[in-house]
Amino acid sequence: MVPYLHILLTLCNMSKQTRYVTTPIYYVNDRPHIGHVYTTTLCDVYARAMRDLGHDVFFLTGTDEHGVKVEQSAIDKGMSPQELADQNSAEFKSIMGMFDLTNDAFIRTTDLEHTRQVQVFVTKLLERGDVYLGTFEGWYDEGQEEYHTETSARDLEYKSPISGKPLVRATEKNYYFKLSAYQERLEQLFKTNPDFVQPSSRRNEVLGRLREGLQDVPISRTNFSWGIPMPGDEEHVIYVWIDALFNYITALGLGDPTSDWYKERSNYWPASYHVIGKEILWFHSVIWPAVLMALEYPLPSCVYAHSFWISEGRKMSKSLGNFIDLETIETYVAEYGMDAWRYYLTTQGPLGATDADFANEKFKEIYNAHLVNTVGNSTSRVTAMIVKYYDGVVPTESDGDTRLEIAEFDWPAKCKEAVTQWETAMESFSIAKAIEQGMQLIRDVDLFINDTAPFKLAKDDTKQAELGAILYQCLETLRIATLLLSPVLPMKMKEFHVAIGTSLCSENLIEVADWGLLKPGTTVTKVALFPRV
Repeated sequence: MVPYLHILLTLCNMSKQTRYVTTPIYYVNDRPHIGHVYTTTLCDVYARAMRDLGHDVFFLTGTDEHGVKVEQSAIDKGMSPQELADQNSAEFKSIMGMFDLTNDAFIRTTDLEHTRQVQVFVTKLLERGDVYLGTFEGWYDEGQEEYHTETSARDLEYKSPISGKPLVRATEKNYYFKLSAYQERLEQLFKTNPDFVQPSSRRNEVLGRLREGLQDVPISRTNFSWGIPMPGDEEHVIYVWIDALFNYITALGLGDPTSDWYKERSNYWPASYHVIGKEILWFHSVIWPAVLMALEYPLPSCVYAHSFWISEGRKMSKSLGNFIDLETIETYVAEYGMDAWRYYLTTQGPLGATDADFANEKFKEIYNAHLVNTVGNSTSRVTAMIVKYYDGVVPTESDGDTRLEIAEFDWPAKCKEAVTQWETAMESFSIAKAIEQGMQLIRDVDLFINDTAPFKLAKDDTKQAELGAILYQCLETLRIATLLLSPVLPMKMKEFHVAIGTSLCSENLIEVADWGLLKPGTTVTKVALFPRV
């Protein structure tokens, strides 16, 4: 009954334009590194953009804290699994504030609310016959805590596709989820919704595995105790991956309609984007939607699986000294600033099908070319001319009642098109493409200045109306361009808007980015946003 009620509530609230974006929940067996920061920053940029567009956004992240690896690590460290989970989860939570990430909630799989709801969902699966007790015989990837059939293991040469370590032969009595029963429905999903998995290369990977036929998957273990007990059979612990996947709906309270979480958050389901790394694609694109089908919940709109970071042309490794950990990240932020760090991640990162190289020289090159020489130079140049030629007071772009169009630049049309393209790109999670809309407007301002040479017009008393129009149009275009860049450069764009006497979007960017909202007579001060390093 609850799923149908939830669907009705979702349909009733569609007019509110909710957006729900999630990171994977991060495993507490390791410390945060660039991969965790990258995924969370992508979601943060998307969430900020959607809020700027006036949408009701819920942005979720958190930590995955159960499983044999956490239990074993705790034993090795002489502490309890809960103590280790508390310690490492706190470190992951700290990066939210450290990097000014705007998540609305941080869920832990050890939260009582999560644990209780997981047991509710598994009970429903048992009652509906989608989960049964059986025996597993096959191969197990200890690092990924993933099972493989004989065929799959043979194709992998009996090695983990992630760590390269040998798979372990295992025989174990487990509870199974009837994944095979959802073969046709999943095939139909991918046929009717080709954008369900992005980018397209990832979709093709999933389709290839689907064609091999689905096998039922174990959802419980008996070789460790650190996890959520199977309802009605506490000798079994719910498999960490199933436990973790449920976080996307337990955080909204969907398993407990009497809870505050349900009352405050349930309208956000289904998710707009599950943003993940490519190594966990199968769980999110096949197992998770099948579980949701079994529970009769709507499916997320898209699973976006990005690629990996490498470092200086090689796979990241602590032994090679090229691992981008928190300490390394902090040195970049200290030298270049937080916005520069965000810009590099989101424009140079592995959002597409291929891995991306994090290289020190490339970071410097992008910083200087994009932020110093483009954003910094243009904003400084325009504000400096208004200060010099108009005592810091914004001129008008009109000569009497006539708006002057200079050098055939139709700035209102150009800016409107950029805003439209930006919105389309952000909605489709094409973040680098969206950022480029703002950057291109700024490059066009520089070309406009070179073509019109306002510094020469300033010497001619008969060209004052034209000079004023040029500088107004430059500053107004920069105002709109920086609105588009604010989700990725929030601190520096706020600094710019303070300097020109305006404010960043607070309700609806499409309206705020309309041409002509910069008021002549506004006081402007010169800015220097990105110092050369």
